[in-house]
Parts: sequence; C-alpha cells; structure tokens
Amino acid sequence: MALYHEAASILETVNNGKTSLKAEVFGKKGWKSDGKTLFALTSEAAKWSSILAEMVEKSGILKLEKQLSPTLALVLTHDLLLSKKGIALPQKHGLSATVTRHKARLSAELTKTRLRKGFATVDALRAHVNEAATKEEDGSESYAHPRWIRINTLRTTLEEQLSTTFAELDRVSSVKGVSNRSSKALYIDEHIPNLIAVSPSVNFNSSKPYKEGKLIFQDKASCFPAYLLDPGKEDGDIIDACAAPGNKTTHLAAILRSQKGEEARVIACEKDSFRSKTLQKMTKLADLEGVIEVKTEQNFLKLGPTSKEFSNVTGLVLDPSCSGSGIVGRDEGGIVVHLPSTNAAASEPTSKNSRKRKRNEKPSKEKPVPESDGTEDVREEEPEEAPKDSLELAKRLIALSDFQLRLLQHAMSFSSARRITYSTCSIHGEENEGVVVRALLSDVAREAGWRVMKRSEQVDGMKRWHRRGDLSAVEAALQPLTQTSVVLNNQEVADAVIRCDKSTEDGTMGFFVAGFVRDGTTKGDENLQHADAMHEVENGGENDEDEDEWGGFSDE
Repeated sequence: MALYHEAASILETVNNGKTSLKAEVFGKKGWKSDGKTLFALTSEAAKWSSILAEMVEKSGILKLEKQLSPTLALVLTHDLLLSKKGIALPQKHGLSATVTRHKARLSAELTKTRLRKGFATVDALRAHVNEAATKEEDGSESYAHPRWIRINTLRTTLEEQLSTTFAELDRVSSVKGVSNRSSKALYIDEHIPNLIAVSPSVNFNSSKPYKEGKLIFQDKASCFPAYLLDPGKEDGDIIDACAAPGNKTTHLAAILRSQKGEEARVIACEKDSFRSKTLQKMTKLADLEGVIEVKTEQNFLKLGPTSKEFSNVTGLVLDPSCSGSGIVGRDEGGIVVHLPSTNAAASEPTSKNSRKRKRNEKPSKEKPVPESDGTEDVREEEPEEAPKDSLELAKRLIALSDFQLRLLQHAMSFSSARRITYSTCSIHGEENEGVVVRALLSDVAREAGWRVMKRSEQVDGMKRWHRRGDLSAVEAALQPLTQTSVVLNNQEVADAVIRCDKSTEDGTMGFFVAGFVRDGTTKGDENLQHADAMHEVENGGENDEDEDEWGGFSDE
C-alpha cells in the first residue's frame, strides 16, 4: 500500500514551510491513496510529531530498521499506537511487520511520555494534543473555529437531533460559547435554519446520524448560497453548477423539498470524474427522496441554456473554482513536523531482544482504512498551492476571475432562470465584487434583465448578516470599464453582496456570496439567439482549455 510512503513524502515536503499540508495533499494529483485518508494520517501524525519523534528516538528502531526513514517511522508508529484501526496493512506486509515487532518498546515509551506529562490515560493525552494543535492553528484563544453541523432535513429534523444526538450538550446563546475546546456546548445559529455549532473537540464523526447522512459538516458561510437563493413553491428546477462534493446540493434539495414536496428537483453538475464519484456517494446517502439528479462528469458550460431539458430551471447556484484564500488555515503556510533523530540512543537496547520479541509477540488483527462516506466538508480541504509572489497571485486572480465570469454569464443565459447565487471561498475583490460588477455590466446581463439582489430583498437571515461587500473593491472593478454607459449604484452593490471573514467572532471561513434577480422578461428571439451563440462559443476547444486549467476545488 502506498499510503505510508506517500504520507511520509508529504510530511517531508511541508516541513520546509513553503507549502501547506492541505495544498500538498489536495492540490496535487497522482496520489494513489484516498485524499481524505491521506490528509487525516498526515495531519494527525504532524499533530503528534513531537511526542512520536521522542518515542521513536528512545526506542532505537531507526538504528535497528535501516529501511525506515524518520517520517516513515513517524506515520507507522502513529497508526500502530494511536489509530483505532491500527496500521492499514496486512499483518504480513513488510512495513507492518517492521514496526509491529517493536510495539512493546514503543508502547513503553508512550506510557513514559504520558505519565511525565501528567495524564492518566491516552485519551486525556489525546485531548491535550488536540487542544494544543487547535490553539496553534487559530492563533487565538477567543475565537476558535467551531464545528458547524447542518441538520439534513431530507432525513431528520432539528428537534429530533436536539433530543437525541445532542441531548447531552448545553445550549448557549452565542457562537463564542463553543470556542472553548473543552466545551460541551451547542449553539443554534440565528441566521441559517437547521444549523448548529459545537466545539471542535466534540466529535460526531463516528455517530450513527452522521454515518446515515442526517448530519452534514458544513461551514456556516457555505450555507449562505442555497439559503440566499431561497427557492419557493412557485419555483421550478434548480441547477447546482459546480456541485461536488454535494453539501450545497443537499442543502438546496432540503430547502426545495420543504417548499415543493415531491415536485422538487435539483440538477447537480460536476465535471471532474473523481469528484463526481464523491458527489454520487453523498447524494445517495443524504437524499433518500430522490430530489437530486446527478450529472456526473458534466461540464456546466456544455449545458444548453435554451434546451428543453432545462426549460423549467428557475434558479442556479454557482460556486466555481477559486483561490481558496478564505479557507481556514489556508494562508498559514507550512507546518512544523518534529522528526526523530537517527543518532539517538535507545532506552531499550539490543537488536537481539528485538528479535526475541518478534517471535513472542502476536500482533493484533489489522483492518483497512474505510473509504470516506462523502459527507465531509471537502471544500475546506482542497486548496491549491499558494502563489509564490504577488505577481504570480495577480496573474492567477486574472485567470480565475475571467473563468468565473464566463460561468456566471452562462448561468444568466438560461432562458427561464429568475435567480442566481454566485459564491467563492476567496477574500480577493477580483474574484468577488470584481466579477459581480463585470457581470452586471455585461451584454448578457443587460439584455436578459439581470441585476443584483438588493439587501432589502434578501431572505431574513441574509438581510440581517452584518458583514457586507467591499465598496473599494466595487469601485476598483469599475475603473477599467470607462466605456460602459451603464451606471451602477456602488454603495447599493456593496451593501447587496455578502462577505464572511475568517478567524473572527463569527466563527466562519472567509467567504463571499452575491445574489442576482431577473427583472421583467427577456427580449424574445434576440435574447435566445444571443444565448445560443454564447453556448456555441463555450463549446469551442479554446475555451474548454481555459476551464480545464482551473477545474479544481469547488465546494462542498
């Protein structure tokens, strides 16, 4: 199995501080191992590395097992002693046997470390390690990033989960009340229905409701697009244009199902083949009602806006690839991985004793790491590697914003659409207010009657959200567009769009969302011809190459 060799390689790369763990795991292709499993192992091994390095050093196994590198020993020792499922290899596999034969001495070193640090159990030590790691990532004791959980009303209700799954948690009135890592508190969100927050130290990953798709881990900000779209009884089908892994898709489905019942239909498009599989897994688990129709390996730009198949589409959610600059932990750079020294003296001497221990030990039965069920909040784990300098960032933002604008204009070309939400997990104005302004001033928006959704028109929770758009970013986007005859109310646009900042008392990731509404009717044949012509352009090979370049980490 390549898992441990790949994990060791990743830790060696990120330890130089030039890239982040998420970027290395999810920003590169070609890993043989499942991305989520690989990220879980590397992040946990890094978190425990100071303790593991000391254990490996004092055990002396690097001197006894020459084929083990320090990072390889680190990840194998982690799973041997700290993973509930043990090493994800057959017992007779060479790597498994190499480390397992030293299990007794490694366990002894773990016990010494635990007692020296004053913890009665490994679980107590684990809680300490998790808390220390969270503090280090946040850089703030006051505003820890909470664990947001959306109650999937396609399968359960908030009331049912409050009385069962979360019955032992204490209700608090503010999200800051769950910032304490040892907190057993629960906060019911005041903006998004059926959304709660708990402390990051409270783990529901292994709970039955989570495994059944009743609970969905989804950042609060990521819930804004579907909620802002606010589909009602009078609306038709909804398209989620960049759907994988499916958090927004299932949110849309839940909202539409509550309004339209059995007539609800959400069309989910995902171009990437791997992410299409994730989307299928999640929707199959979370949507037992069959509200969602998944179009796997479907490029949204290939959909015909005037096609009969989409004649009943009244709303679209567009969450395209972006810089990922708003992702929590995205800009903190590399991590420090403590590595064992190959020159350290062993506290348990002699390889002879090691060989004797090998004959007498009976390794526990190992189980393979199961595949993800697809309900994780994947978007927050898939940023690409950060640009090396400001010039590279500027070039990247130009390419991204041009691509995002093409997608948004294509969405505006759907003949029956009345509402669109556009969102990114970016903090950059070029991808946010800049794209909104350029879209509003485009021919397709003006001919079809699209305008920004004003704050006064938004659903209550979004209307009350306090962080609005950046007026300077709106003005900056207008500066190059001196030839346009369209006049925008800059302050109205800035107040209409929504921003979220990371590492604040709101407990969200960095995020941006804007709503668009369509006034009046289209200009008949003229508008339809324009839409058809645009669709032909989007099908051209040159444009497809642009889209392929940025087919990356769309949301949840």
